[in-house]
Amino acid sequence: MAQTLQLPIIDLASSDRISTALSIRQACMECGFFYLINHGVEGDLLHEVLEGNRIFFALPLEEKMKLARKENRGYTPLYAENLDPSSSSKGDSKESFYIGPLEDTTHGCLNQWPAEEILPCWRSTMEDYYKRVLNAGKRLISLVALALNLEESFFYDIGASNQPNGFLRLLHYPGDLGPSGENMYGASAHSDYGMITLLASDGVGGLQVCREKTKEPRVWENVHCVPGAFIVNIGDLLERWTNCLFRSTLHRVMPTGQTRYSIAFFLDPNPDCVVECLKTCCSESYPPRFPPIRSGDYLEERFKLTYGS
Repeated sequence: MAQTLQLPIIDLASSDRISTALSIRQACMECGFFYLINHGVEGDLLHEVLEGNRIFFALPLEEKMKLARKENRGYTPLYAENLDPSSSSKGDSKESFYIGPLEDTTHGCLNQWPAEEILPCWRSTMEDYYKRVLNAGKRLISLVALALNLEESFFYDIGASNQPNGFLRLLHYPGDLGPSGENMYGASAHSDYGMITLLASDGVGGLQVCREKTKEPRVWENVHCVPGAFIVNIGDLLERWTNCLFRSTLHRVMPTGQTRYSIAFFLDPNPDCVVECLKTCCSESYPPRFPPIRSGDYLEERFKLTYGS
């Protein structure tokens, strides 16, 4: 039986930014996960988005497949993604829907949307939520810069947070999948690819983290939901940026027998931003572990490995 992990709570509205930054630094070094409260997304909107999530995934499969994923936007059916091929050959027992930057004129990758006559006001609700979570993420990134002994504007100054590459992902984990002859995971063990992730859910459990990803056997701990709070975690790009000072922690979603809905917002740098070791995270005795890389190239390669194309 997995133990429950007690995560720190970060108040985004706190007036003591230095103290908040120090708390973020400690959380990112020790676990890579924390709760975020007072983030500016009202409870009514969060409830509306979760309800929209449920309604979308209740559509017939043929209707959802009209919006099949292209350029990392749109619908992904059950078992189409396998985040840890060593754990299961069937794929992860979840379906998802990706929404990318709302104003993306650089790559011509336009979002896909259900028809208004099928889901009235669905698009406007999701766009409203996207904008508000993006704003919360930008405010958080300024505190992350402080936590790394940098100027608050650092990630803006280097172009990372100017037109960031934010993706909203609606997720549905079915409760009853029937008998299976192999281990099943809602989301198999993985770390997120980008900078930070802000996760909201309907309160159903199943999320687990493994704080020591290099040790065997792995020790998994449950992460419970705090009503109204985001669960925030560090991604691989930020771990790379910080020379492994901040942890991109392994996590997974286990089936609980209950249907689970969640909404992940992945805040990634501008694709043209070059990610290289921060000067505050290396020294002569602790040199950079990774060469510089363009953010867009790194993420594109990671998605190719996940989806096979």
